[in-house]
Amino acid sequence: METRSSVSRSLHTNRDLEKLEPYEGKPSCTVLRGEEGSNALDLPDRPSDLQQRDGRGVRAGNEIAKHFAGNNVDVIIYAVEKSLDSYKFNLLHCKQTFISQLKSGAMGARTIDEGAMDEKSGMNFSEYMALLSGNTDLLDKAKLEKRIASLEGERKSFNKGKRDSEFKLESKTGELRNNTAIVEAMTKDWDRFAAAAKTDKDGNRLNMLKVDGVDSADEKVIGKHLQEIAKNAATGGLYKPVGEIYGFPVKVISERMMRDGLEFTDNRFVVEGNYKYTYNNGHLAMADPVVAARNFLNALEKIPSAIDQYKAKNEVLKKEIPQLQAIAGKVWKKEDELRQLKSELAALDRKIQLELAPTKPEVTEKKNDDVEKNISELRTNQVFPKSRLQL
Repeated sequence: METRSSVSRSLHTNRDLEKLEPYEGKPSCTVLRGEEGSNALDLPDRPSDLQQRDGRGVRAGNEIAKHFAGNNVDVIIYAVEKSLDSYKFNLLHCKQTFISQLKSGAMGARTIDEGAMDEKSGMNFSEYMALLSGNTDLLDKAKLEKRIASLEGERKSFNKGKRDSEFKLESKTGELRNNTAIVEAMTKDWDRFAAAAKTDKDGNRLNMLKVDGVDSADEKVIGKHLQEIAKNAATGGLYKPVGEIYGFPVKVISERMMRDGLEFTDNRFVVEGNYKYTYNNGHLAMADPVVAARNFLNALEKIPSAIDQYKAKNEVLKKEIPQLQAIAGKVWKKEDELRQLKSELAALDRKIQLELAPTKPEVTEKKNDDVEKNISELRTNQVFPKSRLQL
């Protein structure tokens, strides 16, 4: 102990110019290479000071500990049992409890993980208080409470992860079910379109679009009429039929939109089957009537690509769902250990309460003394009147 103390003092007094770590490469007169250990003879007023006081020794890059102490740092705190040190640790404990609750936002928490005062296996405030009290049962109780708090935190994290997995499992299972239904409905629409579609001599599908109020089959004429509808339609947010293609209704809807702070009416066109299909998000090409007239044929021809997208999503979901099922079906394996520790803690707590309670024989003996005293006084009081009568 004396050797370590002298080494520590010599290191703290040696503040000649030294270089910082190699990546900094500049001299400094305030940086030490580390220390082998530290001795604390007093207790600070703040928990953070107690935790950070030995930070220079317990840190990465401590060359003294690395080369001369087996890469270990001894941190020694001196305290006296049943003295003001016990009160000081109790005060630090109360401060740290309040700070922990405040930082974690759990002011109503009944169990608090106090942590340790070093990086690995140092004692927390409760264990120091138990040592200073001189009662080993209190130390055992502090250790049990620390282990129980750790297990309860682990169980809480496990249950939270399990609930998250169950929620994701339910969400992804529903998504897979919905995607499967969408694929089936779209497949029916595609089969219906493919069976009714007509092609030219080159195998290209013909645009058999019919628009209400237009007798011509010319795509240019039809396109101009659709462009007029796109400019002037006002459906009030409802889908209004304007024609049909291969038995699929063609509809337009007017929606109120905001752009650059100004409100305007946006007219979009859809082809309706089991689902509503659009091309270019339902907006017509206003510069070319022929392209505008082919909007709905292009929308129907996009059905296979939409089906492929949903199938690709389902393949991913089918891989994720079994993993989530495995996680959601897990059971926390330390429940019996936690129950046993709580039983031991309750037994130890009863033992401590019994040791602190006054013993019953003392009370009985005291009562007997009081009874004998009263009897003696009564006999004394009865003698004096008798003696006076004799006089």
